[in-house]
Amino acid sequence: MKLTKQGRENLFGYLFIGIWIIGFLWLTAYPFLMSFVYSLNKVTITGSEGIRLEAVGFKNYLNIITTDFDFINNLKGFLLDVVVFLPTILIVSIIIALMLNQKLKLKGFFRSVFFFPVIISSGPIINELLKQGASITPEFSGGVFSNAFFEASPLLSSAFFHLFSQMVIVLWFSGVQIVLFLAALQKLDKEIYEAAEIDGANIWESFWKITLPTLKPMMLVASVYTIVFLATFSNNKIIVQIQRVMFDTQKGYGYSSALAWLYFIVVSLILLIAFLLFKPKRERRKR
Repeated sequence: MKLTKQGRENLFGYLFIGIWIIGFLWLTAYPFLMSFVYSLNKVTITGSEGIRLEAVGFKNYLNIITTDFDFINNLKGFLLDVVVFLPTILIVSIIIALMLNQKLKLKGFFRSVFFFPVIISSGPIINELLKQGASITPEFSGGVFSNAFFEASPLLSSAFFHLFSQMVIVLWFSGVQIVLFLAALQKLDKEIYEAAEIDGANIWESFWKITLPTLKPMMLVASVYTIVFLATFSNNKIIVQIQRVMFDTQKGYGYSSALAWLYFIVVSLILLIAFLLFKPKRERRKR
């Protein structure tokens, strides 16, 4: 049977997609499902029998929730990172994108400078910089200023110093978000600002009424990227704990899989909250 031109194009398309589908099923979907199976079992790796499973139900999950204080504390630290760093990275990225969108000399150079950390921020490099204290701002980690702030507001002091002592990390992780917001700003028609100026709007009003609503859809994309980046960051204590427990003779793969699934559920809930916060109003009205 002779294929038509459209049929040949469809065949080639399915062949190219098929390569990705096979890779996805083999390298992502299968390990993803098997990790859930492992989480419901006590996994023992033997030389003769290979992987041996002993069904324990949701015992691993109950043990994590009730007795694993390391995971609970690491999870609190991750939630603090999200609460502190997510809005800060978004705000800093918007400010820098607004600056880079102006008519500046060497505009291309400055754009490259802010995106350069993204290119070199591989796991080993980041870990080495963190070990050497490159992410810490000493001025905010001690001294008279820190003591005075703690006495004035003990409740907010932890979040405040967690942010400002690692401001370098905020700038380091803002490259992709800056590019996203800059792309949204460049699509905005300048005539809208001119019309608003004629109507008597000042710069501040134009920002709140024109610029910010334009950036809001991109905030969802930037938020999802930031949350996933924080969740999978190589120095994340939960990731380190999962990798460590995986090779523990008492807990092993089953327990570490349960840790990973609980962490996955928490991250998914955070992403859902971000989606509800930044979802365009038009989509809400349609529903």
